[in-house]
Amino acid sequence: MSYVEVLNQLKKNQVAPIYLIHGSENYFIENIKKQITKQVLHGDLDNLSMYNLEEIPIQEVINDVETYPFFGEKKLIIATNPVFLKAKPEKLSFEHDMDALATYLTNPVDYSVLVIIAAYEKIDERKKASKLLKKHATVANCDPIREKDISKWIKSLVNQLHITLDNDVYEIIETELSTNLMLLEEELTKLALYVGENGHVTKEIAENLIAHTSNSSSLRLVDAVIEGDLYRAISIYKDLEIMKEEPIALIGLLAFQFRTILRVKLLKQKGYSQFQMQKQLGVHPYVVKIAINREKHFAINKLEDIIEKLTDADASMKQGKMEKGLAFELLLFDIIKAA
Repeated sequence: MSYVEVLNQLKKNQVAPIYLIHGSENYFIENIKKQITKQVLHGDLDNLSMYNLEEIPIQEVINDVETYPFFGEKKLIIATNPVFLKAKPEKLSFEHDMDALATYLTNPVDYSVLVIIAAYEKIDERKKASKLLKKHATVANCDPIREKDISKWIKSLVNQLHITLDNDVYEIIETELSTNLMLLEEELTKLALYVGENGHVTKEIAENLIAHTSNSSSLRLVDAVIEGDLYRAISIYKDLEIMKEEPIALIGLLAFQFRTILRVKLLKQKGYSQFQMQKQLGVHPYVVKIAINREKHFAINKLEDIIEKLTDADASMKQGKMEKGLAFELLLFDIIKAA
């Protein structure tokens, strides 16, 4: 079953006696674990046991599962690192008794919930233990979201929060937050709290509220350069200073933005479509879209001049010819003047 399907079952208080959670997306794993813990124990953590199967044999875990709880109605036993599900398991100082696991899977008790978490990219589905778990347990697939499914995932979260977003906001969120699903949900929740139920999030609201990453701030810096707004550019830089961003790293981010604008401009002159540009450059579609909107503000020689100034400033900083913060502020002045 998918992560969403398992989570929806749990939210309806449909709790299975055995779970196998596998995949490498930690955000999904932690969410399911949290929901199971909530539904089984109702805040009573005295009946929660945690085991690492690299240190404890599975037969000891099964013994605990089959022991009746001293307090409360149910026990929750979570076992991580089931190396016996891997194609090439690490050598351990003990052996896992697979017969004990097999026996329990076919006849689980009704007063315990067993959760086995295999936070691996793959498990060996040819193994007997894998086949038995897939047959008798509720299996939650927690693989990372594929790039093509990110938009669908964001829209699903937005629907759950009962808000609507401008198309530009979807693109901003997808570009800036899709690599960190936990941060993505936190930022969407923050937007939902701001606009209220059935509220609408505009681009302006999103830009003001979404936590700025260094990449998003470099986009804002480019906007400030295009608009010739030195004061705003330096303000953005000061924000980045607080975020402990190094001026040399910021030069790299700006250089990437302006090189992308230049390459998009050159490809546009050759008649490339937006999709062809994205395939050629190997970047996110939103990056290409932004560059297409920006390239009209620059002549090719202006872009080349800005990139040269960024290269010179990078070399100057690395050679220690000037204090980095001052050098970066002077660089902003120079490239705004050049633009």
